[in-house]
Amino acid sequence: MTDLSASLPSREAPRLRRRPDGPNAGILAVVALCLSVAAALLLMVISPTVSSPGVVSAAPYPPPSAPSDVVGRFFGDHAFSATLIGFLAFGASVPLAIYAATLYSRLLRLGIRVPGPSIGFAGGIVASIALAVSALLVWALGATGAEAPAAVVHLVAVVAFALGGVGFATGLGLLIAGIAVPALILRLTPRWLAWAGLVLAALGELSFFTLLVPGAAYLLPVVRFAGLGWLAVVGFLLPQNRHDVPNRAEPNRTRPNQTGQGS
Repeated sequence: MTDLSASLPSREAPRLRRRPDGPNAGILAVVALCLSVAAALLLMVISPTVSSPGVVSAAPYPPPSAPSDVVGRFFGDHAFSATLIGFLAFGASVPLAIYAATLYSRLLRLGIRVPGPSIGFAGGIVASIALAVSALLVWALGATGAEAPAAVVHLVAVVAFALGGVGFATGLGLLIAGIAVPALILRLTPRWLAWAGLVLAALGELSFFTLLVPGAAYLLPVVRFAGLGWLAVVGFLLPQNRHDVPNRAEPNRTRPNQTGQGS
């Protein structure tokens, strides 16, 4: 095959060989965060009607421990709201998957050949798929919840909660960890930001205790919203290529001058 770059002027050839940076990762995370916040605000608006004697929940979404009739009544009374929540949550899953792929490619372009980027990419895909399936289940409950038996509605709602809560937070924690660890070691971002990512990643992995300890559900919104916010900040601050890394990695060291003499 003919090398097209060889027939171009010298100034055009490097431009042709340059790898595309892809979509802006920070904007992708902001879109996912905004859609998630919109879905949460809608849940908060309809949450006062979720109540039952003996049932206490800190979340606006009916908890798994709620009786089947309470869960069935929730989706029966708020069918359109549930449909809209599912729509918004599914919309948030799409930019998250693109974000994971974009950051994976960027970390490889920065020369990071350790398992971290692969772990982060896998976690991002898990989080995106878990959120997407959970959102589609909630959307389906909004569309058919009024006609389905309460026990069936309860079962689907519990699965949606497990996927969109625990599954999403665990995957998001892996995505954050895959970025935060190399960012801390190589100083690709400010150290406080990398340490904050490690804390969020740890909380994301600990959130799976919600499956046994319902009180651990308080970790889920923290990981979801703080984690997406962290991804947005990192998406804007992470270097685009290797030429930007030395300035961040060694800010206090003076480079040798042109004659080869150190400072």
